[in-house]
Amino acid sequence: MDPPNAGQQVSSAEVRIGPMRLTQDPIQVLLIFAKEDSQSDGFWWACDRAGYSCNIARTPESALECFLDKHHEIIVIDHRQTRNFDAEAVCRSIRATNPSEHAVILAVVSQTSSNYEEASVLPLLHAGFNRRFMENSSIIACYNELIQIEHGEVLSQFKLRACNSVFTALDHCHEAIEITSDDHVIQYVNPAFERMMGYHKGELLGKELAELPKSDKNRADLLDTINTCIKKGKILKIHRDSGDNSQTESHSFRYKNRRKESVDVKSISSRGSDAPSLQNRRYPSMARIHSMTIEAPITKVINIINAAQENSPVTVAEALDRVLEILRTTELYSPQLGTKDEDPHTSDLVGGLMTDGLRRLSGNEYVFTKNVHQSHSHLAMPVTINDVPPSIAQLLDNEESWEFNIFELEAVTHKRPLVYLGLKVFSRFGVCEFLHCSETTLRAWLQVIEANYHSSNAYHNSTHAADVLHATAFFLGKERVKGSLDQLDEVAALIAATVHDVDHPGRTNSFLCNAGSELAVLYNDTAVLESHHTALAFQLTVKDSKCNIFKNIDRNHYRTLRQAIIDMVLATEMTKHFEHVNKFVNSINKPMAAEIDGSDCECSPPGKNFPENQTLIKRMMIKCADVANPCRPLDLCIEWAGRISEEYFAQTDEEKRQGLPVVMPVFDRNTCSIPKSQISFIDYFITDMFDAWDAFAHLPTLMQHLADNYKHWKTLDDLKCKSLRLPSDS
Repeated sequence: MDPPNAGQQVSSAEVRIGPMRLTQDPIQVLLIFAKEDSQSDGFWWACDRAGYSCNIARTPESALECFLDKHHEIIVIDHRQTRNFDAEAVCRSIRATNPSEHAVILAVVSQTSSNYEEASVLPLLHAGFNRRFMENSSIIACYNELIQIEHGEVLSQFKLRACNSVFTALDHCHEAIEITSDDHVIQYVNPAFERMMGYHKGELLGKELAELPKSDKNRADLLDTINTCIKKGKILKIHRDSGDNSQTESHSFRYKNRRKESVDVKSISSRGSDAPSLQNRRYPSMARIHSMTIEAPITKVINIINAAQENSPVTVAEALDRVLEILRTTELYSPQLGTKDEDPHTSDLVGGLMTDGLRRLSGNEYVFTKNVHQSHSHLAMPVTINDVPPSIAQLLDNEESWEFNIFELEAVTHKRPLVYLGLKVFSRFGVCEFLHCSETTLRAWLQVIEANYHSSNAYHNSTHAADVLHATAFFLGKERVKGSLDQLDEVAALIAATVHDVDHPGRTNSFLCNAGSELAVLYNDTAVLESHHTALAFQLTVKDSKCNIFKNIDRNHYRTLRQAIIDMVLATEMTKHFEHVNKFVNSINKPMAAEIDGSDCECSPPGKNFPENQTLIKRMMIKCADVANPCRPLDLCIEWAGRISEEYFAQTDEEKRQGLPVVMPVFDRNTCSIPKSQISFIDYFITDMFDAWDAFAHLPTLMQHLADNYKHWKTLDDLKCKSLRLPSDS
């Protein structure tokens, strides 16, 4: 017999338990009747009317098997006669299983004669039954019984299961959590709370929290632990009660949110006689916090500072007020500059590279003159490795060296260096094998990408893309970088370097926003070019199977690879430059330095097995590759400086012609000092970033070039020379 509702979809119900919103699946009912009769039919059709899913079993064996398979919420057992099976034995066998903890078992018993005294329900309860149902074959009577069970015991069991999941989560939570009664008697603590307090659960449950600090148990161990953490450069934070404002009532329980607060052990140990008093107030009256249930890390930091202010001297409290002012700003990672008169070159670079240029004038439009969606028909047939001319092949033999001259490759390839260098680098890293694509597909893709770079740009052209690809490949060859990244990361980095500036118009984001360009409107004036580079790169790749290098990888690999590429290209946008650098220093450099200081052995790469650290490494790598010009050999550095200056000059010229705000006034071709602009760029953007990258990747050659090049620009500036070289050198 088909169960009720077999031909219709039974919808799930939504149940709220305090702040929790849960989905309850349709109720499942198991009928255990040896034979079909009017009573079993009554329950059967009652299930149909209530929208329940129903199964029927004729034997104890089939009943147990069916229950273990379905985990029914309601079980109805025929207890009216014993000749077919023992109903109480069937109930006990079901109760012996774990899933039965949340099942409601109903015994159907015969009507008692008015001449007999009604039997006690205790035997049924002892056997494991929850309820007794006097025989009644009326469908409405059966329906009412089932509905009452659903809204009573079944709903309660469902809430209990939800509570069990909450306690499982609390047990695995790293935050210390306790649950107390209204009288502050501890009823639950999680393992983190036990570790923090230095007590076992059995010693805590049933006691008031106020009693615990009076105990001398483990106090010396706690202070030793704090001192050990301080010596290792770690911060120990102690959870403290948040006060009544953050309590959430749930039945007879009161859930208390506990906060962490840092303890300066150096100042404690230095006071000598004050140390015991600190121990005596190990967990004193607690700081007030916001009652929000989910907090951002910065909110937690602000709350900790607010708590620390309460008992601090006036001078400390005022200093912390200033800290809070700084923390509540939006630009936490960007250094604050002085007036523009102090360093106009630096100010203009910041204005041009790190702002969205929202000083917009009405009526001004900047639209690309280049058709970005080119067809493949104009491209030459893809070359093969064997077709590479000897002059190009000879140059590429040196591509693994940092001294590789990209401008020589640009000249010999007639401004198509990206295809040739890409073929060599991608082959060396096994990209085709990883993507399961042919070399022909890769060549076609490289040609399409290179064709969408603007060769008319002085700087942002395919030669720059090839230069960034070369630097990225060089960084990937460094031992610590190689040991921190997987092959997917390497492939993503090489692809990101290749496409990171595709279809760049030779103008900054600030220019496009001020001009009200189509791209600025499309991307809401936020990371306009970087968003366009990634979007167009994927559009060009997937629209034609001949150049789709992703067509043979599975969806999950593609999604992971795509996200990594997007993340790296977006990291080249300069508005978050200092955020990326500071995160790298704090998450990679400092922990690595601490490990090296504490161990004589070679440290394992800090990024391995930590996806968030791998992401920081990849961002830092492409950022350094993107602006590595000051770290190239002097002749290459000078050439790049001339090219970027010319592109900025052209932008300033166009801004003046169109009446747009001039975002970098110092880049006026008639007055600009190129040495000053390079010095400012190195001081403000390059030095700290490459110091951090060198500390991780070990790049002595680059750092020496950087020092030599900086000296070159300083010499020119000291001599009041505004050009790339001294006239005598030209």
